[in-house]
Amino acid sequence: MSIQKNVCTPKKYISKIALYVTFAVLIILFISVFFFVKHSKEDRLISLGDTIVSNFRAGLDYEMVDLLSLSLALSEDGELKNALAMDDEIKGYHILSRITERFKKYTHIKTLRIQILTPDFFIFARSWDQGYEGMPIWWFRDDLDSLKKNVRPKVGMETGRLLTLKATIPMRSGDEVLGYLEVIKFIDEFTFKLRKKGIELFALMDEEYLKQAELMRDFPLLHNYVVSNQNYNQQYLDKIEMLDWESLLLKNYWYEDDILYLYEPMINGKGKQIGIYLLCVPEDVLKKYEEEKQSVSFFTRFSDEDIENVVDAWKNPYESFRNENDKNIIGVLPKLNKEDKSELEVEAKRILQTYDKDELINIIIENKHNEKKSGIIQ
Repeated sequence: MSIQKNVCTPKKYISKIALYVTFAVLIILFISVFFFVKHSKEDRLISLGDTIVSNFRAGLDYEMVDLLSLSLALSEDGELKNALAMDDEIKGYHILSRITERFKKYTHIKTLRIQILTPDFFIFARSWDQGYEGMPIWWFRDDLDSLKKNVRPKVGMETGRLLTLKATIPMRSGDEVLGYLEVIKFIDEFTFKLRKKGIELFALMDEEYLKQAELMRDFPLLHNYVVSNQNYNQQYLDKIEMLDWESLLLKNYWYEDDILYLYEPMINGKGKQIGIYLLCVPEDVLKKYEEEKQSVSFFTRFSDEDIENVVDAWKNPYESFRNENDKNIIGVLPKLNKEDKSELEVEAKRILQTYDKDELINIIIENKHNEKKSGIIQ
């Protein structure tokens, strides 16, 4: 009886090795493709997320600029100043309520509120109700402390009995501060603008501010934050409650169920973080944003250039000058007659001698850029 032995020839051995090597290469390729696709997807989300958050912040800045511009205009109203000087609270209420009604009727601003405060931060008049005249508000408005030290306009997202966008500006008669005019707008209006673009916004105030925000104590809580915009989307809120919250805060974004969640700190007028903004962007909106190369105007009614110009003017009101006084003195010189210039030129030279070389170069460049040219092009 003969026994047949399987002999592994060199040819068969090489074939097996080739098979194993091919299988290993395919696995490596599969893993490489998997990680490449994964990283490409993450890179896309990060890039889109950064752009959307940047444009969101610019759009929010524009809302604040809009509010500050309105408060500046209203603070010069002679009828309001007269009512404040005469301590006529009833007249103040009727003027303010009439102004807000006109804005609601004829403009896009529907949630506008205006109030006037005395120099000691007691309520003089409000546009939306009566009966609070003489009530102190300094005890729940930490942001008003800065006005005692620096009587200048301010604007920002501020806590109080409600979390709102507030622009506060002094009302003056000469050098005397008669009081403060404050224009208030709810974040709900900006939420609605984003919703029309397919983006859901949650303005989340840190829970610690509930001690003064008594009108928000029944608002829903979300991971130690209070949902401040009352027109929030309940379906998205249910989804957010199920998210890996720690990972979202760590990475600043999270993608789940075809929705990109973006996190941005909420900063008040003092530069302190008081909460977060959470943006929820579904995949179809991401694709639209990506394909159309949307930018700041995606969040507003105006062009990118309009927004950039206004926000730049707000953030850099003195251009390359150090303060308003320097800008006004240097700026008025070219408009004066020769005989009127001598004294002011001495003051202008004294000011400019305190500037370093780079600052002077910036002033020259800006002036050249803003020069109006005339003549015939050869």
